[in-house]
Amino acid sequence: MANKEETNGFVSFKFKDVPLVRCGKSIYYGDISEPYVIKMDIKSETKVQDLDIADRVSVQLMCTDQDVSAKKRIIKATEKSGLYLAIDIAEAWLNRMRSV
Repeated sequence: MANKEETNGFVSFKFKDVPLVRCGKSIYYGDISEPYVIKMDIKSETKVQDLDIADRVSVQLMCTDQDVSAKKRIIKATEKSGLYLAIDIAEAWLNRMRSV
Protein backbone atom coordinates (compact mmCIF):
# COMPACT_ATOMS: atom_id res chain seq x y z
CA MET A 1 0.00 0.00 0.00
CA ALA A 2 1.27 3.48 -0.82
CA ASN A 3 1.96 5.88 2.02
CA LYS A 4 1.83 9.64 1.51
CA GLU A 5 4.11 11.99 3.45
CA GLU A 6 4.31 15.77 3.35
CA THR A 7 7.54 17.53 4.25
CA ASN A 8 8.05 21.28 3.76
CA GLY A 9 5.23 21.39 1.22
CA PHE A 10 6.69 18.50 -0.82
CA VAL A 11 4.52 15.41 -1.13
CA SER A 12 6.30 12.09 -1.48
CA PHE A 13 4.87 8.61 -1.72
CA LYS A 14 6.24 5.32 -0.49
CA PHE A 15 5.31 1.83 -1.65
CA LYS A 16 6.42 -0.86 0.81
CA ASP A 17 8.64 1.74 2.52
CA VAL A 18 10.48 2.57 -0.73
CA PRO A 19 10.23 6.07 -2.28
CA LEU A 20 8.00 6.37 -5.34
CA VAL A 21 8.27 9.59 -7.39
CA ARG A 22 6.44 10.47 -10.62
CA CYS A 23 7.79 12.99 -13.10
CA GLY A 24 5.56 13.26 -16.16
CA LYS A 25 5.29 9.79 -17.71
CA SER A 26 8.28 8.46 -15.72
CA ILE A 27 8.06 6.85 -12.30
CA TYR A 28 11.14 6.32 -10.14
CA TYR A 29 11.04 3.58 -7.52
CA GLY A 30 13.85 3.43 -4.98
CA ASP A 31 16.09 5.66 -2.93
CA ILE A 32 18.55 7.69 -5.02
CA SER A 33 21.16 7.40 -2.24
CA GLU A 34 21.26 3.60 -2.72
CA PRO A 35 23.31 1.92 -5.49
CA TYR A 36 20.26 1.02 -7.64
CA VAL A 37 16.92 2.56 -8.56
CA ILE A 38 14.09 1.56 -10.90
CA LYS A 39 12.83 3.81 -13.70
CA MET A 40 9.42 3.02 -15.19
CA ASP A 41 8.31 4.82 -18.35
CA ILE A 42 4.64 4.73 -19.31
CA LYS A 43 4.66 3.95 -23.04
CA SER A 44 0.91 3.84 -23.65
CA GLU A 45 -2.34 4.43 -21.79
CA THR A 46 -5.94 3.35 -22.17
CA LYS A 47 -8.93 5.40 -21.12
CA VAL A 48 -11.28 3.81 -18.58
CA GLN A 49 -14.21 6.16 -18.04
CA ASP A 50 -12.43 9.47 -17.28
CA LEU A 51 -9.18 7.89 -16.04
CA ASP A 52 -6.00 7.17 -18.02
CA ILE A 53 -4.60 3.74 -17.07
CA ALA A 54 -1.02 2.69 -17.92
CA ASP A 55 -1.14 -0.01 -20.58
CA ARG A 56 2.51 -0.65 -21.53
CA VAL A 57 5.29 0.19 -19.09
CA SER A 58 9.03 0.01 -19.71
CA VAL A 59 11.00 -1.01 -16.59
CA GLN A 60 14.74 -0.38 -16.13
CA LEU A 61 17.02 -1.29 -13.23
CA MET A 62 19.58 1.50 -13.14
CA CYS A 63 22.84 2.12 -11.31
CA THR A 64 22.92 5.48 -9.51
CA ASP A 65 26.71 5.89 -9.81
CA GLN A 66 27.39 9.18 -11.64
CA ASP A 67 30.84 7.98 -12.78
CA VAL A 68 29.28 5.28 -15.00
CA SER A 69 28.21 6.32 -18.51
CA ALA A 70 24.46 6.71 -19.09
CA LYS A 71 24.34 3.71 -21.42
CA LYS A 72 26.11 1.41 -18.94
CA ARG A 73 23.87 2.47 -16.01
CA ILE A 74 21.03 0.27 -17.27
CA ILE A 75 21.52 -3.16 -15.68
CA LYS A 76 18.22 -4.83 -16.69
CA ALA A 77 15.27 -3.79 -18.82
CA THR A 78 11.87 -5.21 -19.69
CA GLU A 79 8.42 -4.11 -20.78
CA LYS A 80 5.27 -5.07 -18.88
CA SER A 81 1.60 -4.74 -19.64
CA GLY A 82 0.24 -2.62 -16.83
CA LEU A 83 1.63 -0.73 -13.87
CA TYR A 84 0.89 -3.52 -11.38
CA LEU A 85 3.18 -5.99 -13.20
CA ALA A 86 5.83 -3.28 -13.63
CA ILE A 87 5.93 -2.46 -9.91
CA ASP A 88 5.93 -6.17 -9.09
CA ILE A 89 9.09 -6.83 -11.14
CA ALA A 90 10.64 -3.55 -9.92
CA GLU A 91 10.25 -4.61 -6.30
CA ALA A 92 11.74 -8.04 -7.02
CA TRP A 93 14.76 -6.55 -8.82
CA LEU A 94 15.47 -4.03 -6.04
CA ASN A 95 15.17 -6.70 -3.33
CA ARG A 96 17.51 -8.99 -5.25
CA MET A 97 20.11 -6.22 -5.69
CA ARG A 98 19.97 -5.36 -1.98
CA SER A 99 20.75 -8.94 -1.00
CA VAL A 100 23.81 -9.20 -3.30
